[in-house]
Amino acid sequence: MIVVMNPGAKEKEIKKITDKLEQMGYGVHLSTGENRTVIGVIGQRREEAAQAMEAMPEVEQVVFITRPFKLAGREFHPADTVIKIGDITIGAADLTVMAGPCAIENEEQLLQAAEAVKAGGAKILRAGAFKPRTSPYSFQGLEQEGLDFLKEVRVKTGLLIVTEVMDQFTVDQVTDCADIIQVGARNMQNYYLLRELGKIRKPVLLKRGLSATIEEWLMAAEYILSGGNYEVILCERGIRTFEPYTRNTLDLSAVPLIKQLSHLPIIVDPSHGTGLSGLVPAMSKAALAAGADGLMIEVHPNPQEALSDGPQSLTPKQFQSLLNELKGVALSVGKLI
Repeated sequence: MIVVMNPGAKEKEIKKITDKLEQMGYGVHLSTGENRTVIGVIGQRREEAAQAMEAMPEVEQVVFITRPFKLAGREFHPADTVIKIGDITIGAADLTVMAGPCAIENEEQLLQAAEAVKAGGAKILRAGAFKPRTSPYSFQGLEQEGLDFLKEVRVKTGLLIVTEVMDQFTVDQVTDCADIIQVGARNMQNYYLLRELGKIRKPVLLKRGLSATIEEWLMAAEYILSGGNYEVILCERGIRTFEPYTRNTLDLSAVPLIKQLSHLPIIVDPSHGTGLSGLVPAMSKAALAAGADGLMIEVHPNPQEALSDGPQSLTPKQFQSLLNELKGVALSVGKLI
């Protein structure tokens, strides 16, 4: 249920309504626009509650939400969510580029990659200290040592950091290092982790699960939002289908669909989405044309020697070339890069 306040409602009037709703056993979430405040009401639908709200002079109208994702939907929050981190905005006119190696291998490799992506024009370094892998025999990441390397590289380069958290027990550990906390595809429905991330006050990058529907993806975001953390960034990274020629099937139709259903910003990961570096430029351009707010691209100083995802990683030179090519596409869709 959504309670729409009268235009220009005062703070004390809003508090009066929220206090009454909480006394009735509901959770409340505020969405404040320039002229109007909308109150998202979470809890079991009861007609008497709606009638009580409609009788309040401070309330303009009460609207029932039919979709299961209440807080992630545009009914609750019609305007696009824009996330600000320092001088970077995600979800606005600027195209956000996150780039770097899949896994941190050593300090030298990480610094080389960071300097390359910064020179190319990216302002956010992506790199994994924890690497959940299909095989237990594959490289699993440097863990805390990798996080320490990320801290050092952030100081040296000034880049923001996005890196993956593995579970609810490592949230504090990763939050201490990262500016954006990434939830990987395998953890999209780790509800204990999502609840914990709802308690922090840092942006969360939520990757779509391997076989997740759009609704399941948005419901995962709902867990974080319902905990009070409204800074969620969605990431389309491809889903599993019957097609064997690519690592995953990059579902670019998800971008405009998410834009219709949700106010949350959405970026695209063409590296994991295809698994082939030769396809990354074309799919990056297509993602931007489809309306994506940003890109997450794997860049490695020497992809042939990468311990993780070398075949889908761009070289620094290829990354620089791609960002130059993206400028024309960005301009055509009203984005800046």
